[in-house]
Amino acid sequence: MDQFHFSCCLMILAAIIAAAMSSVAHGAPPSPGYYPSNNFRGVSFHQGYRTLWGPQHQRVDQNTLTLWLDRSSGSGFKSRKMYRNGYFGASIKLHPGYTAGVITSFYLSNSEDYPGHHDEIDIEFLGTTPGKPYTLQTNVYMKGSGDGNIIGREMRFHLWFDPTQDYHHYAIFWTPVEIIFFVDDVPIRRYPRKSDATYPVRPMYMYGSIWDASSWATENGKYKADYRYQPFVGEYKDFQIGGCGTGGPSWCRSPSVSPSGSYGLSRKQLSAMLWAQRNHMVYDYCSDHNRDRSQIPEC
Repeated sequence: MDQFHFSCCLMILAAIIAAAMSSVAHGAPPSPGYYPSNNFRGVSFHQGYRTLWGPQHQRVDQNTLTLWLDRSSGSGFKSRKMYRNGYFGASIKLHPGYTAGVITSFYLSNSEDYPGHHDEIDIEFLGTTPGKPYTLQTNVYMKGSGDGNIIGREMRFHLWFDPTQDYHHYAIFWTPVEIIFFVDDVPIRRYPRKSDATYPVRPMYMYGSIWDASSWATENGKYKADYRYQPFVGEYKDFQIGGCGTGGPSWCRSPSVSPSGSYGLSRKQLSAMLWAQRNHMVYDYCSDHNRDRSQIPEC
């Protein structure tokens, strides 16, 4: 074999290896080494939650909650208790096909107690058009809705699986010092408390809903909800709640999602989070040069 053909073979082999490594990098996530969802008790929908709105668009069958949106209404639910901290999880399956403009959500909020001035920690699935992936949006904001000065702290992901094909477990972990978002026990985002001004500390309820957000949900409102494809359906099951309710004892301590039992994440968990952000994050508010940096000092 002459030098030219040998060099070509080496280049082809290198390309094959690079492609294989890329496939592994973008395939299944590395093991986080620890699975917090195994440590929190499951609750039935009726034990932990109640219908908030759209009861005619909500059904519970063998502990699976189905919500749907059509031209007349969407639907939402709310935890029975208000919490000071905790782990809040559910397995969710999303509607396939055309879902532009439709939001399926699972989030913490105190909007009913502080209207126009509330805090929120969001998991939101932004609807899409056929052939394009769902976007999972995580968001944290405090004291900023309804007053014309909403300051979002969005981080968005295209997941490593199709969330319409099966149930996957999504969770929010919120304590006085950190917020961590999980997908199938893989941490995808950690938001630490850096100052009182940039961290939600007031008690919140847990909510879920499906609703029409055509004005912004899909490519900044380019594609709207199309009710020729109604109903749009979201399915929830395997609800988990672990934390301190507002009516609980003062000595109640917030839970942990680390194998050490302390705050923060293990090295394996941090490695898995870095993998998720490197390979699947599509937007980070801290990297958005169009944002007013004075409003997001934690960046």
